[in-house]
Amino acid sequence: MIRPLNPRMAATVPPPVMAARRWLDGITFPEDRPLINVSQAAPMDAPPEGLRAAIAEAALTETAAHLYGPVLGLPELREELAAQWSAGYGGEIAPGQVAITQGCNQAFCAAIATLAADGDEVILPTPWYFNHKMWLDMAGIRAVPLATGDSLIPEVQRAGRLITDRTRAIVLVTPNNPAGVEYPAEVLAAFTALCRRHGIALILDETYRDYHSGKGAPHALFKDPDWADTLIHLYSFSKAYRLTGHRVGAIFAHQDRLAEVEKFLDTVAICPNQLGQRAALWGMRNLGDWLAGERQEILARRAAIEAGFPALEGWHLLGAGAYFAYAAHPWPVASDDLARRLVEEAGVLLLPGTMFHPEGDTGARKQLRIAFANIDAGGIARLFERLSAFRA
Repeated sequence: MIRPLNPRMAATVPPPVMAARRWLDGITFPEDRPLINVSQAAPMDAPPEGLRAAIAEAALTETAAHLYGPVLGLPELREELAAQWSAGYGGEIAPGQVAITQGCNQAFCAAIATLAADGDEVILPTPWYFNHKMWLDMAGIRAVPLATGDSLIPEVQRAGRLITDRTRAIVLVTPNNPAGVEYPAEVLAAFTALCRRHGIALILDETYRDYHSGKGAPHALFKDPDWADTLIHLYSFSKAYRLTGHRVGAIFAHQDRLAEVEKFLDTVAICPNQLGQRAALWGMRNLGDWLAGERQEILARRAAIEAGFPALEGWHLLGAGAYFAYAAHPWPVASDDLARRLVEEAGVLLLPGTMFHPEGDTGARKQLRIAFANIDAGGIARLFERLSAFRA
């Protein structure tokens, strides 16, 4: 055992995706039955060729692409985000209300660092995104679980009963990770009003907004001229432009809060990835039609998931959307044990619901997350074949 060790770090769970990958150690999958990996929500393909060419050109011709840049990100990228978000959401967002981060996880960490201190509380709907819970644990901030019931949509009345004098924020993710569900605009508006009444922040993570199934803006929160008094909005370029390895995210917040965010970012990264930022900017300016096609493909995979689930005897699809399906299995086996067995017996790697709930949550023992965006229609069909044949 290493000594000394921060007890908060010791009490934080290992990264769930990495833990699940270790289940593969020592297992060989036959060529005619390769592993179906639906454990992680990440594009498996490289960015489109035009975007890769833009990255290469920047690397070869722009000296600034290899140097420190502004802590809060490239001014051009902040301006582009402010302009496109203002147009898309029908509100007024200034470039000074946008900062660029090393991925959306860093945006969340930076936001929390400005909001909460040791012993404070942040409300997380369950099932939660495990990295949000991990950061709160490491920071000594209590994650207060907000059960979402069968609908997987958080209820504002239930959330209101959890607010105390130590509550600093409520975190919502839509389309949701891990449940896939899309939160209705009226739910988001009600949570904004609740947070405003209590003087706390609403952190809205819209990493998967580009794959929302509805037309137009998913909510009207930015139409409020005082949105930045309550709302902290997070975004990721990883999924939209397949830039997972380049680590580019964004945070939209009050300019005064971003001055505090700057302290955090300067300490942990100094500046966002320079080539990644240029790639994100090029993508925003040139890949609108391509991204629309990517969205249609993800929606088609979602439809294939929804169409195939009724054939799985005893299974129940709880939620589906963006990159994820969240389901209840029929077996008298805890989901963490079942997930390990599915690797060896069915050649399927997915994540158990126990990774997205507080320890001891009985409902989580029946739940599994499937990151279906990683497989095409043929892969989805093969996934259903293996799940149908599996017996616990």
